[in-house]
Amino acid sequence: MANDTVVWLEEVGKEDIAIVGGKGASLGEMIRAELPVPGGFAVTAQAFRRFIDENGVSEELFKGLEVDVDNADILRGAEKTAKKLIMEAKMPVDIEKSIRSKYKELCKREEHEVFVAVRSSATAEDLPDASFAGQQDTFLNIKGEQNVLDAVKKCWASLYGARAIYYRVKQGFDHHKVNLCAVVQMMVDAEKAGVMFSSHPSTGEPFTIIEGAWGLGETVVSGTVSPDYYVVDKRTKKVTERRVATKNVMHMKDPKTGKTIDIPVPDDKKNAIVLDDDEILKLVGFGEVLEELYGIPQDVEWAIKNKEIFILQSRPITTIKKKKDVKEKIATSAILEGLGASPGTAYGEAKLVSDVSELGKVKNGDILVAVMTTPDMVPAMKRAAAIVTDEGGLTCHAAIVSRELGCPAVVGTRKATEILSDGMKITVDGEKGLVFDGKKEIAAPVAAQSQASVSFAKSKPITATEVKVNVSIPEATARAVETQADGVGLLRIEHMILGLPKHPKQYIKEGKADEYVSELVSRIQTVVDAFYPKPVWVRTLDAPTDEFRAMEGGEGEPIEPNPMLGYRGIRRDLIDTEHFELEVRAFKELVKRGYSNMGIMIPLVQHPSELRRAKEFMRAKGLDIDKIDIGIMVEIPAAALIIDQFIAEGLDFASFGTNDLTQYTLAVDRNNEHVAHLYSELHPAIMKLIEHVIIECNKAGVKTSICGQAGSNPKVAKRLVELGITSISANIDAVEAVREMVARTEKQLLLKAARNKIENQTKAFPISMLSISLVNNANQISIEKIAEIVLTPTSLFFILMLAILLIQFAFILEQKKRIENMEKEALDRIDSRRNKK
Repeated sequence: MANDTVVWLEEVGKEDIAIVGGKGASLGEMIRAELPVPGGFAVTAQAFRRFIDENGVSEELFKGLEVDVDNADILRGAEKTAKKLIMEAKMPVDIEKSIRSKYKELCKREEHEVFVAVRSSATAEDLPDASFAGQQDTFLNIKGEQNVLDAVKKCWASLYGARAIYYRVKQGFDHHKVNLCAVVQMMVDAEKAGVMFSSHPSTGEPFTIIEGAWGLGETVVSGTVSPDYYVVDKRTKKVTERRVATKNVMHMKDPKTGKTIDIPVPDDKKNAIVLDDDEILKLVGFGEVLEELYGIPQDVEWAIKNKEIFILQSRPITTIKKKKDVKEKIATSAILEGLGASPGTAYGEAKLVSDVSELGKVKNGDILVAVMTTPDMVPAMKRAAAIVTDEGGLTCHAAIVSRELGCPAVVGTRKATEILSDGMKITVDGEKGLVFDGKKEIAAPVAAQSQASVSFAKSKPITATEVKVNVSIPEATARAVETQADGVGLLRIEHMILGLPKHPKQYIKEGKADEYVSELVSRIQTVVDAFYPKPVWVRTLDAPTDEFRAMEGGEGEPIEPNPMLGYRGIRRDLIDTEHFELEVRAFKELVKRGYSNMGIMIPLVQHPSELRRAKEFMRAKGLDIDKIDIGIMVEIPAAALIIDQFIAEGLDFASFGTNDLTQYTLAVDRNNEHVAHLYSELHPAIMKLIEHVIIECNKAGVKTSICGQAGSNPKVAKRLVELGITSISANIDAVEAVREMVARTEKQLLLKAARNKIENQTKAFPISMLSISLVNNANQISIEKIAEIVLTPTSLFFILMLAILLIQFAFILEQKKRIENMEKEALDRIDSRRNKK
């Protein structure tokens, strides 16, 4: 696989994300699961990288991307230069031949020259921590070998569009590390198409949301039309809400030219319902299968032709937020109603924006109002307190970006730009999809009625295994707190440092060390204060040199062939003690302020002496480490293998950094496209190292945790609970799913233990003695004889014990029944999925 530049979709799966991107891997996974996915092939990220390298444009390309992305003119200039470099470069001959060959084979399968869609699939696309939806281009109804080749190059070029460059910079993605696979897939001449969320995209509640319109699904995804809207309760399979929109435009293939065109929707279909109940329920069924396949709620694109449903793509919903258990009351009637695309409320002045030239009038706290937003509007969207659009559905640009920004949004109002005017004061309710004239106060929270609480309120399961959350930046604290996590298992200090305007050395050079320490204290305190008294484990600096080099004053950072194996973690702190001292000063100040819930986690340790020296240094600088927990990251195999020696040095906790532990154990660079497919956190060797550490730490009373990406996988969480881990720290959007899996696993273990105990105790009791005695004396049986046998002290003891066991067993069964009732919703969903499979 690693040497192939063009591969069939059925040859790839979720383990091949580094090669074919999130979209390509997802399509391959669905084909393997025998879902109705149109066939095709993928021009891999390896092919794209070869294309850049062999044309010698790499240096000029990436240097041209080092621009101020907040300056729209400069950003567009960078886009133009980058795309010109890509489009003028020649495709390597062998890659071109492979694409032509695969397209011919695709035509041969269908016995005619086929139309295909050429879609972009970035190697970082659709991963749980971010969504790249809409950042690269898709080309529909492409026919002919040369046209396919041209479309592939256009996909590659779209990786350097203005919106893609801006997004990567703001999300902290390195341009060098983001590659692109072009997926060439059979077109479906859809009569109707749209999108589906297998669970509610804002709250995660068990409601499937479906949007549909006539023709190709691009009108729904782009927000060109307001689609029909359906809500299905997954528990009852009932359609609870149905909104029929006026659909004026549809995307179709021109039968003469084969090109995709916009045509007016026929009058008899403009206000006609797109999906019947049978189609809706079939889509819901596919959504449940996909959700079980991937383990998390999915954002699905679908199409229907001749009553046959096709799944075009599926990706994780990355924006689910926990629904608050309160009801908000606003008595006044709304002036606009649309779809609640991103929850929350906001009040401010409406600012109407018709194009990018008007973005400047949107100031901090204003409400951005537009027909529909475009990627060029993102800078203004970041300043806005809320967003309101005329068009669009739950997958339009405004909805996706608003959810990522945590900004309330109402889309698909149809007439916001007509009713609202510049300067008008409005209140936006992004959960209910309502817009009000003036300022509307939210009423005090009211107690939920019992019936409502059964449907919506979700209590936090109580678990013996703590479920914590990972936090990277202070701005994420509020969302992290909402998860009701048992603390923070990883607070990354380097993300806070990289968010500062200057390199730490530059602060020292300018005599502003106190200012730097103050910044650190302020940022860490935001998190430890919000979670107090729950534990917050702060990891000391662990940034590779290449990440520091881009900061002001970072020019002196060493250039290393492999920064991940270089000057970072505790090995850097023990050499560059000048900077480590500033970290310790920040920790001292936080302890002084009473934050005893803060723990310090030492990264990249490989020998106990490093832990010893770090503790000695902190003590020497006046930090009372006896008042706080001190732990290590287990991310080097050496640390796992000799964990007993670390315990002997004095250790409060050990946390698995599975991202590094995996690549160090398997000798795999997860950023190297040639070998990244070998990267697996579930490799038996990784699990064996984890098991060894947990066993040794449990013997010594040392807490264990996991904060790597594997901790956000419910299946991994199940295994870790079985091994006896103390806590699991997951990403914000995975906490709830991990907690539910932890609770379920613990209950299963308790039930299994109880049943085994009953079985063993029952086997140990010689109850058969009574039966044997009765049988042997059957001929002389009498009431007196039975009494004589039964009423002996030994027999009475065993009868009493049997009665007690029966009572215990009945109690356990009752407890099991109660547990099953509490989890009925989840269990019913799982059973339903299995039946459908």
